[in-house]
Amino acid sequence: MADQWQEAYDFAVQVARAAGAVIRKAGEEEIKVQTKSCTVDLVTKTDERVEKIIIGSLKEQFGEGTHCFIGEESVSKGQPCILTDKPTWIIDPVDGTTNFVHGFPFVAVSIAFAVNKEMEFGVVYSCMEDKMYKARKGQGAFCDDEPIQVSDVKDIHKSIIICEHGTDRSPETVQKIFSTQKKILCIPVHGLRGSGTAATNMCLVACGAVEAFFEIGIHCWDIAAGAVIVKEAGGLLLDVDGGPFDVMSRRMVSGNNMVIVNRIIKEIEIFDTVRDDAPIVNK
Repeated sequence: MADQWQEAYDFAVQVARAAGAVIRKAGEEEIKVQTKSCTVDLVTKTDERVEKIIIGSLKEQFGEGTHCFIGEESVSKGQPCILTDKPTWIIDPVDGTTNFVHGFPFVAVSIAFAVNKEMEFGVVYSCMEDKMYKARKGQGAFCDDEPIQVSDVKDIHKSIIICEHGTDRSPETVQKIFSTQKKILCIPVHGLRGSGTAATNMCLVACGAVEAFFEIGIHCWDIAAGAVIVKEAGGLLLDVDGGPFDVMSRRMVSGNNMVIVNRIIKEIEIFDTVRDDAPIVNK
């Protein structure tokens, strides 16, 4: 029986690499920055251009109207963020925009593909490092075509945990974020880290460089591809309350095993977020 999604998988890798080349070139030029609704979450014309390149290439390859698309820049302009049973691409053209603007060398192209609301594959290209992470459901995870797997560490005291500060700067949220980080650091763990890009963070879990990554406030396009890569590398994903992982919930813990993940979950102070697929309220 023919593998109907292999072509899409291979093409996604090509498109991610081409998009990464555009990002690297743009990084060498002067960047004119616009701001989104939050001043911390910077956006550049590069985001919009790269997303158009990715979606345009996919439409040209597979035909107009055959697939659905969820893209960060498209959603920010009012397009719906609904995952249906139809073949759907979930795209973050420049994950780590703030890094990109400041020249901090962790920026990724993230492309996931879902059918019947299940992720079939994920591709994350860390373009400044020139590292290509990819995974297909049931076929393992790879970095530059070499198999990767999560760490086998089960002692929380020997772990490195990734966490981020997000974009919400309300005092109440910031207090919960730092309180959570303090409690985890004082378990104690070996250390806390953060690359500034959720897609890269998840790949670091997948390749065994760290034991876990958690965040509240991320979006589906930040983590959809990374979720496939973590799972195929032998890791697991849960909600921050210990429930099932939901890519639209904007909250997630990924880790190498249940021992580490459950210990981290005990320390997380949860705060409210609006789901990615929540109805848009017209003001």
